[in-house]
Amino acid sequence: MKTIFQHIKGDKAIWAIVATLAIFSFMPVYSASTNLVYVVGSGSTLGYLVKHMVLLIMGFAIIYGVHKIPYRYFSGGSVLMLPFVIVLLIFTLAQGTTIGGANASRWINIPFVGIGFQTSTLAGLVLMVYVARYLARNKEKVILFKESLWQLWLPVAAVLILILPANFSTTAIIFSMILVVVFIGGYPIKYIGFVLGVGILALAFFILAAKAFPEAMPNRVQTWQNRIESFSDGDGKEAYQVEKAKIAIATGGPVGVGPGKSVQKNFLPQSSSDFIFAIIIEEYGLLGGFIILSIYFLLLFRIFVVIRKTTTIFGMLLVLGAGLPIVFQASINMAVASNLFPVTGQTLPLISSGGTSIWMTCFALGMILSVSASKQETEEDILDDNPLDILHETI
Repeated sequence: MKTIFQHIKGDKAIWAIVATLAIFSFMPVYSASTNLVYVVGSGSTLGYLVKHMVLLIMGFAIIYGVHKIPYRYFSGGSVLMLPFVIVLLIFTLAQGTTIGGANASRWINIPFVGIGFQTSTLAGLVLMVYVARYLARNKEKVILFKESLWQLWLPVAAVLILILPANFSTTAIIFSMILVVVFIGGYPIKYIGFVLGVGILALAFFILAAKAFPEAMPNRVQTWQNRIESFSDGDGKEAYQVEKAKIAIATGGPVGVGPGKSVQKNFLPQSSSDFIFAIIIEEYGLLGGFIILSIYFLLLFRIFVVIRKTTTIFGMLLVLGAGLPIVFQASINMAVASNLFPVTGQTLPLISSGGTSIWMTCFALGMILSVSASKQETEEDILDDNPLDILHETI
């Protein structure tokens, strides 16, 4: 056991938080998967639990492998990965997957594995690292908007435009997180306001275009509209989900009905993913929900501890860009289950059942741990790295 801990570097509190969330997730996923087994008629509860455990074990392997990589490689690596990610998003959008008659082009199937890969999760992570690299490289320079338009915002716009048609909530989260990172990274506020305005106008144009040519993107804008209207009026499919989630929360009371004894899991669609927080409160009560909420905020606190100890601007922005979306996504998931936010389809990181969303969260955590484990990196070492040199060293 001691030998294992000797090989684990970085912030030990983050390791403990991740392990706690992963171990806790077993029982809620096992319990909530009865909806898929007995209502949908797919698989077995043990099968879903084993699949979730395997995904988490692979996730921990990703964390371990990534945290051993010197974080300076992520800087040039983001430049190499960006064109690949854009091509992957185009391919995903072109082949897509139709769910319930709606164009939900979010996944591509990984051959021979049988797991869907949600390309937007990888794209978001690569984009955050790329933004951190740009801000660190220009920290001591006077930023000209025209130059930043080509070097920073053009790649950001390309990725977000490709994610938007299939996944509005993910696009909004990534864009919001980028604005937070560029603000903290010292990007001029007047330019940020302009970019935000352009983003809002671009969204409005997209909605009008989708309304004018509905055959191009069947049902996507209508889906967003229905979700917002359901949140406001309390009517429709999303309202049914939220209603069942509210019943689950109300049933849970202070200490819950007990592990595995949820009733609403049999009626609540996505009970093991999007609405798993409601099942947690039903089974473990407000106490259990408060503990989960506290663990995520503890993770946020440790992220800021790592930032405070980091010796480089890139390291600080990398940790912020990789860590903040995890906590933000968790907050949105819990807010949706509590009817404080419209339905978005965002999972609860490390707890909800899923595939690539778990892996990408683990990759982001691995990068954070890589930064926290590093003691000797300097800004010059990181920012002078040529992406082609990194590719040569890797090969």
